Amino acid sequence: MEEEGVQDLEIMSIIGFDGNVPNGLHCHPDGIHFIYPIGNSVTIQNIKTKQQEFLNGHTNMITAVSVSNSGKYIASGQINHMGFKSIVILWDFERRCLINKYEIHKVRVECVIFTYDDTFLVTLGGRDDTCIVIYDIAADEPLCGSLANGSSTGNATVLCATSRRSNCFISAGDRTLRYWTIDKKKRKTCPNEVPFNKIKRQVICMVMDENDEILYCGTTTGDVAKVYFGYPDNVEIGEPRRPPALIGCFGKYIGKNGRTANGNTAACYSQGVTAIILLRKGEFLIGAGDGVVEHVKERDESHLCDDLNLRVKNPTLPMLVPLHSQRVVSGVSSLKIWGESLIVGTVSCEIFTIDMKTWDLTLKSTCHTSAIYGICFPSDFSAVFATCSKDTIRVWNTETSQEMLRIGVPNFTCSGVCFYHDGKGIVSSWNDGTIRAFTPQTGKLMYIIHNAHNKGVSAINITKDGKRIVSGGGEGQVRVWDIKPNVQNLRAILQEHKGPVSALHINHSDDEAASASTDGSCIIWDIVRCTRKNIILSNNLFMSVRYHPSDCQILTTGTNRKISYWEAYDGSLIREIEGSTAAGLNTIDVSPNGDVMVSGGNDQMVKLWTYQEGLPTHVGLGHAGIITCARFSPDSRFIVTVSADGGIYRWKNPYMKSENPVKEADDIVSVIAEPGEKKQASAKDLEECITKTMKVKCKCENPACTCQKYKVTTMKKSSSYNLTVAKPLPEKPSQSHGSLKAGAAGATKPEVVKSSGDCSPGKGKKN
Repeated sequence: MEEEGVQDLEIMSIIGFDGNVPNGLHCHPDGIHFIYPIGNSVTIQNIKTKQQEFLNGHTNMITAVSVSNSGKYIASGQINHMGFKSIVILWDFERRCLINKYEIHKVRVECVIFTYDDTFLVTLGGRDDTCIVIYDIAADEPLCGSLANGSSTGNATVLCATSRRSNCFISAGDRTLRYWTIDKKKRKTCPNEVPFNKIKRQVICMVMDENDEILYCGTTTGDVAKVYFGYPDNVEIGEPRRPPALIGCFGKYIGKNGRTANGNTAACYSQGVTAIILLRKGEFLIGAGDGVVEHVKERDESHLCDDLNLRVKNPTLPMLVPLHSQRVVSGVSSLKIWGESLIVGTVSCEIFTIDMKTWDLTLKSTCHTSAIYGICFPSDFSAVFATCSKDTIRVWNTETSQEMLRIGVPNFTCSGVCFYHDGKGIVSSWNDGTIRAFTPQTGKLMYIIHNAHNKGVSAINITKDGKRIVSGGGEGQVRVWDIKPNVQNLRAILQEHKGPVSALHINHSDDEAASASTDGSCIIWDIVRCTRKNIILSNNLFMSVRYHPSDCQILTTGTNRKISYWEAYDGSLIREIEGSTAAGLNTIDVSPNGDVMVSGGNDQMVKLWTYQEGLPTHVGLGHAGIITCARFSPDSRFIVTVSADGGIYRWKNPYMKSENPVKEADDIVSVIAEPGEKKQASAKDLEECITKTMKVKCKCENPACTCQKYKVTTMKKSSSYNLTVAKPLPEKPSQSHGSLKAGAAGATKPEVVKSSGDCSPGKGKKN
């Protein structure tokens, strides 16, 4: 396949933040930019305008990010596969470009820091490397390297630069604390161990005071280790006046009411001290692994002497007095001061702001924390879209990338989501075997179908009139449901697949549905008569299936790495194109006008194709996990893709120059308002935008045609030469063709439909 002239897809925005990177969230010294990692990209976001810029160059997940004190440089390191070296990249912030990169560390880069005046970049390798490398920024080359660990200590995991010296830094980790001096002339570095005596601590964060005298270390024990360094006032001297020593391990002072009888118990922070910021002498901010953020003040040293005279069983001393306290929803991974606010990054990939005057908590940004399995847009409405993953369904504003609604079902995974055609409901499938419907504005449960499938609901779709739901399960069954306001009845069970149903798609006429399965079959169903029309067999695990907007052809993708075109009429293969040379494809979608299509898979690449020629024209790189779903917006202005790392990427469609911008967020709320609520004046046009397609459109080309709902014409067969034959739909489905007779409300008896091996379209066998 010829791929000459393939261009890059332009990223419009990314919804995501990797909160698992320790100290990964940074505020730039200019005060208007956030810097944080998303997958294998470094994101620079303008705090005021929300505009995002991306630094791409890594080949895998970013594990460490640092910003120089001057703000001129950004450094980032990544993880790589076992046996391969990982990349460290030095970026120019002003030009948003790569300065240089090197591969020295094995497998993983644990931490990166800049020295005080941006002279050196110091990088620390992971447990498979255990080396520290000094990079001379001015000379643009690595200067020297050394082992980070001693023979009797654990692995170093964190670095800290001194506050006044460009040739000194500190490393710490499991039972190790070292201070280093860089000798540029001799191209070497000299480490010195700081003894902790019999106290065993694992340091996970550090901060040095402004005079290079005291180092505060956050530990997994939940206390703060205070170490005296005592560097001289002359910054040219890189050695302390005397050997550094541990002063003590400090915990929270909880007062007389919370203390034991002997008065020497200190409270430790649950799940460790994960972030620390020094405000002024004796005052600092602490972030803990349980989500606690506190402003604490160190008690007078006279209390330390009193406590040392006691028989202390616990080496943690009650020396920290909490002044203010706040709690976020999960563990703190980053703490930064931005003006009069405190920025908090969490391991659940959320960013909070805390007003340091009132200590009020505000959620600033959020994203999925695990793999995303589905995307859905409302009909003819591109201003919002929904995604689903473990525990949650989320509705996002397209332009602002802000979360508008979160629907939570704890401990269960949502495998698929779709909007009602009129925008008044969200239908979802879950791995506990249930189908749940929610209101799109409040997230209130509308109805739930229990035991919809025995082994979980793996795929779902709904007709345009909202009266039928087609679902696929892990046991291989496809089920058709009649949906009414007060009752939901099982209409038919279609048993053909031998493996889990991986994808479902209903055509635009609402009379057919295509189901793909990992058993190597793709079946076209007549969902009016509830019979099998055609079956497609291939030596392939089908992962995705989509109808072309004309309903003439079907596209499938799977583990054979090919994009296959099939006739919807008889299931014959039209052609196959190679969608990837390295890995299977998980998703495919066609633009509303049918001219282009997008694919994504395990190679983490988003590819845009011309439909007729079958040639790739654009490629998007940026996902750090396998791509699980891709969808065109209804107005074709952009493409949304999601991946297993929880990232949501919005790409510009190069084939679409939109004249009508996406509606603003104020209008979005009015579109999905509940009945009886007061709507804004601008909601009328948006409501018509969603509801105007409730009626089935006529397929004929006569502009004066007045065809009604059951008099539309459908394509009987298409060919590679674009020849079509029209066939009218019947006025009413016949009972002799396998359709079910409706009973009293709530008393419809489901029918299991099995198709014989030679079953032709429109005929089925009843059991």
